[in-house]
Amino acid sequence: MKIQVSASILSADFTRLGEEIKKCEAAGVDMVHVDVMDGHFVPNISIGLPILEAIRPLTKLPIETHLMITNPWDYVEAFAKAGADIISIQVECYGIPAIKREAHDFTPWSVTKIDAEKMLVDIRKIKAAGKKAVAVLNPATPLCIDGILKEIDGVLMMSVNPGYAGQKFMPEALPKIKELRDNFSKDISIDGGVNGETAPLAVQAGVNILATASYFFGSSNPKELVTNLKKLK
Repeated sequence: MKIQVSASILSADFTRLGEEIKKCEAAGVDMVHVDVMDGHFVPNISIGLPILEAIRPLTKLPIETHLMITNPWDYVEAFAKAGADIISIQVECYGIPAIKREAHDFTPWSVTKIDAEKMLVDIRKIKAAGKKAVAVLNPATPLCIDGILKEIDGVLMMSVNPGYAGQKFMPEALPKIKELRDNFSKDISIDGGVNGETAPLAVQAGVNILATASYFFGSSNPKELVTNLKKLK
């Protein structure tokens, strides 16, 4: 499959966000990735609807919103309306049993079973709005998505525990990607610690979309970086 690059604005300079979006376009990235964090699903609080609404008129690139939030069902329609082209939702929010977090506990969430019917309701809301629906799995969550696999447009595999840019790549994501690719012909993305050393491993495992934040925005030559990533086989 053709390798695509998704640039996460989590590492962009927010005082120059319009220019940073143009940098993405000039470098040849395929989509802009917006990490939405609520301070509950993950310890960090990032950005939300106002930023999406602000950047939507600035680019024709597809925008993916990765909802790292506890109750995505309350927001998927709002993000679709605000201009997201791809809405990515965490499977852990649909876990059986439901995850309950105590105050100040930010242990990375993982589940072994999901309520597929509940998640399908939100997937269908996303698709009814004309958007792509992507399922996201945390590093410790095994492949437990058989019940939704036929209806989603892609899977995003986290190779770090979500919440912060600049983390070290977790190679335990790779066997999961290989297993998924054997049974799934649509998009498989990877997010977390993607760089010149880890990206080839991800592509060899079956990934066709590479999400990068600090690696891209910290580069002195982002266009060359993107070109090299797209050459991977």
